[in-house]
Amino acid sequence: MKWVKKILISVLVLFLAAILLDLGLDYWVSVRLPKLINDQNNSPYSITYKNLDISLLKNTILAENIMLCPKAALNDTVIKKGIYAKIGVVDIKGVKIWDLVFRSKIKAENITITKPEVILYKQNENAINNPKSIRSDVVAPFGKIIVVPDIYLNRGDIKIINIKNDKIILNVANISVKLKNVAITDKLLEHKIPFAYQNYTFRCDSLYYRPNAFYHIKSGQIETSDTGLLLEKFTMTPQYNRADFVKRMPKERDIYTLNASTIRFEKMRWGFDKEEQFFFHAGAILINRANANIYRPKMPPDDLRKKPLYNKLLREMPFDLAIDTLKIQNSVLEYEEEKTSERGPGLISFNHFNLNARHLNSGFQKKKLPDVAIAIRCRFMNISPMKVNWSLNVLDKTDGFRIKGNIRKLPADRLAPFIKPYINVTAKGMLDIVYFDFTGNDKTSGGHFGIDYDDLKFTVYREKKPEKKNKLLTAIARIFVKKDTDEKIKDTEVAVERIPEKSFYNLFWRSIEEGLKKILI
Repeated sequence: MKWVKKILISVLVLFLAAILLDLGLDYWVSVRLPKLINDQNNSPYSITYKNLDISLLKNTILAENIMLCPKAALNDTVIKKGIYAKIGVVDIKGVKIWDLVFRSKIKAENITITKPEVILYKQNENAINNPKSIRSDVVAPFGKIIVVPDIYLNRGDIKIINIKNDKIILNVANISVKLKNVAITDKLLEHKIPFAYQNYTFRCDSLYYRPNAFYHIKSGQIETSDTGLLLEKFTMTPQYNRADFVKRMPKERDIYTLNASTIRFEKMRWGFDKEEQFFFHAGAILINRANANIYRPKMPPDDLRKKPLYNKLLREMPFDLAIDTLKIQNSVLEYEEEKTSERGPGLISFNHFNLNARHLNSGFQKKKLPDVAIAIRCRFMNISPMKVNWSLNVLDKTDGFRIKGNIRKLPADRLAPFIKPYINVTAKGMLDIVYFDFTGNDKTSGGHFGIDYDDLKFTVYREKKPEKKNKLLTAIARIFVKKDTDEKIKDTEVAVERIPEKSFYNLFWRSIEEGLKKILI
């Protein structure tokens, strides 16, 4: 029985030694960890906490009421540049004790961060000055303290604030994030995305973002993963009213007001390839119930730079873009153009707007591409069925295109919101059909234009008193404008030279205008 007693005594000694070792390590870590976090913290950030619970038996570290701020701010309380954070709870599981003992680094299986409130104070309006600042100011410093493959963030808030004017640049509320199999190495820190991961999910309740001094973007709930993205209640709104916006314009430009009920990206892939070139691919982008208003004030000086057509814009994109299908559904598109503030803007609207575009690609590092094919179905001026089919090839260096379509049963008086402010004229009658089939390129546009109309009459108004009729010009217009087409479609050929300083839509409109002149007069 002596050997049994010896075994029992040995086991007891080993057990007591393990307990003492665990207690010793527990005590050592409880002393060592605060020093690592505070005194031996090589990052530019100071970290403090109220409660720290360490259990080496469970391999867990639990910290509560954590405060983080730049070390520089401890000596300079006036300038707040950098990251400031309050964190409710940090729960670290699967702690590797020997990495903590011998490498002065917390290495674990996962970390859960609950209720972080993070504020980044910046000295300018840019949310991110340079992608390199993310890895140098955010990722690299914390990689010196803790290494975990799985990161979970719950109920977080993030703000970016401009120190100079105290304006919010970015505000994201109630964030939840899951990052799986995260890796940070010295080599990865040199990449544009300074860490690797297997997959991710991100969710937030709302977003506010100022991309520049002229617009702000808002969104309701956002959900995204490595394969898809959903935005709800998206808006992009000018920062100023139209009059103030125009005063700030050195040159003529469009002002956009956009909103959409939902924007969904499906089968999405993005990132950087082996050559560090950015790419974005999606099987489909679906935009539902959008309302887009484009306002063009003609009062500022003309922008005389050449305007590239869409072929060239896509061809010269500096990254790999590939979208199989873009769909815009149940939407409204409005275009307003204002020559003088006295008359107000002219308005063209496309209601019940549905667009289906295929094969949207950039020309980046590509030698062959299918044609971009765009099909539009809508109600022109919210009354007349309109169909448009438009095609172009991104790699065609002549910027060739073809656009054809028709509008049916358009009462001429429905054009008043555009032509009355724009050319001081109203019309009555019925346009039974208007059709067009134009081909063009960077130099010209031409093709067929046809119209069938009945009992068309124009009324011209006074230049300085646009509310009163100009009886003389009205009489002349009714003499020279042909009243109808005798229930036949009148067809003509048009040819128009492109004005390089104007957009594709100017070329398209001038082609329509040329056809109208030939048939009506």
